[in-house]
Amino acid sequence: MGRLAIALIVALGAIVSYCTSTSENPLTGEKQHVALKPEQEIALGYRTAPEMAARMGGLSRNEKARATVRTIGERLVRESTVAKSPYKFSFHLLADPRTVNAFALPGGPIFITEGLLRLLRSEAEVAAVLGHEIGHVIARHASARIAKEQLTQGLIGAVAVGSGDYTSVQVGQLVGGMINMKYGREDELQSDALGIRIISEAGYDPRAMLGVMEVLANASKGKRQPEILSTHPAPENRAARVQQEIAKRFPQGVPEGLLR
Repeated sequence: MGRLAIALIVALGAIVSYCTSTSENPLTGEKQHVALKPEQEIALGYRTAPEMAARMGGLSRNEKARATVRTIGERLVRESTVAKSPYKFSFHLLADPRTVNAFALPGGPIFITEGLLRLLRSEAEVAAVLGHEIGHVIARHASARIAKEQLTQGLIGAVAVGSGDYTSVQVGQLVGGMINMKYGREDELQSDALGIRIISEAGYDPRAMLGVMEVLANASKGKRQPEILSTHPAPENRAARVQQEIAKRFPQGVPEGLLR
């Protein structure tokens, strides 16, 4: 009984901690369970950025391409609602020529590989990829995922204390890892929607996001699946939602003059 009481206390502590870590996102209007304050997200992202870059061959030596990525990213931040966010964005091109990937760290560091950049066919498509990753940052997806992981680990610990069955604990950890793995489908779709908003506000044609879906779909037909697709819904499944979001944002049709 004593062990069960301790297990209950551990479980309740994890649940209360999760439920009370609620914050309203001023850019999305969404109430979220988050583990970190914006300044903590920034500190975490920039502390881990060098290690993440090193794992993918370091920064590209192509200074012109690096400048292009940086210029497009900075335009997106400067000329969209993202300028109101508390985050410190920076944009980096990674040297890895084979891995097709892009990702964002908490607080603002954003990376794209040479392997993905070379497949993109226009400045607007590069903007669409970066806009999607910016969406993850301003939607605070990393902080929300950390909060879920903390809840999961707290409940797993309660099971360990209460049952003493470490086989069950191992199964729980596996299931928890699957649940919390990377970003969820809804996170990715939300980032697509935010990316469309961001690139449109910055003067890019939002249909470039559909172009990115096409590029990724074509890349996935090769022998090796692009790394970016291991954590994202299939491009063909996202394309319909992207079209809906564009129609919602531009009910009279996409205006002329946007950069394609």
